Amino acid sequence: MSTLLVYRLYWVLRSGIRAALCQPDSPSHIQPSIAHSAPAHTITVHPSKMFASAFVSLVLFTVAAQAGKRGLAWPWYNSPLDPGVLNNGQGEVVAIYDWETYAPPSTNGNGGLGFIGMQRCLDCSSSPIADLASRQAAQGWATVFTLNEPDINGITPAQAASWYIEYVNPLAIKKAFPAVTNSAAAGEGLSWLASMIADCAGACYVDYVNLHWYGSSFADFQSHVEAAHSQFPAYQIVVTEFALDNPPGGQADQIAFFEQAFPFLDDASYIQLYFPFVATSPALLAANDAGAVSVVGTGSCLYNNDGSPSAVGNLMY
Repeated sequence: MSTLLVYRLYWVLRSGIRAALCQPDSPSHIQPSIAHSAPAHTITVHPSKMFASAFVSLVLFTVAAQAGKRGLAWPWYNSPLDPGVLNNGQGEVVAIYDWETYAPPSTNGNGGLGFIGMQRCLDCSSSPIADLASRQAAQGWATVFTLNEPDINGITPAQAASWYIEYVNPLAIKKAFPAVTNSAAAGEGLSWLASMIADCAGACYVDYVNLHWYGSSFADFQSHVEAAHSQFPAYQIVVTEFALDNPPGGQADQIAFFEQAFPFLDDASYIQLYFPFVATSPALLAANDAGAVSVVGTGSCLYNNDGSPSAVGNLMY
């Protein structure tokens, strides 16, 4: 098989994987059929066909391992920016979400990325729960994220479980548990999520654990992600917000952190997608989210004020 053919096969397969982010999946809660053994037959396989099959399997494995996992966490005030600036067409950046169920405000739509709707609230004017199903159907999301940090916002696990079963279960797409913080306080973070899972009593149809993390070191970040995987091994993980807590070195410290975090997440087979905080510019963040600036600073912004990729943004591809 020629090098050119291998290259073409690689990109065809990789494009198919990326396209899956934009196409609704079959219902994730449908149980797979039980496999039955077929009657035994003697089969002779030509060695060249065996080699070709093994080679294609290797290509498929390589494509799956290298398929992009990176995404843009896109705030509501980003209308002056273009998400396509961070989509170089090579497949590293594949998704975008905006904490809402409406399309990302920008100068260029989704920028060629797969949009993931997020029902961040039980019900709110920007994303009414009554519109969840119709917005998903109209926009064609393949995945939905749910509830933004309910563990620190007064939503009980039982309340979240009941709400999830009623409104999220019916969506025949990939689904994530509510996004929980890395708080170690009793009843927050991963312990809140464990309680919600218990309250679901097996009735919540879910594909992903959703993590937010802010802290002081890569070692702590890695430890938290690995702990989540250890505690909830049945689910893939999406990390939809993460950065250092306002480090003294500003952008330089954030770059050093992401230079360690990105390869770790890329190599972890249980990580489906990850979204560094945040896909905006320092000026827009400062003007619209003083709370985020006080916690994270502006050094993790993926854009410069002129709309070009920042030094952090350049790490995305």
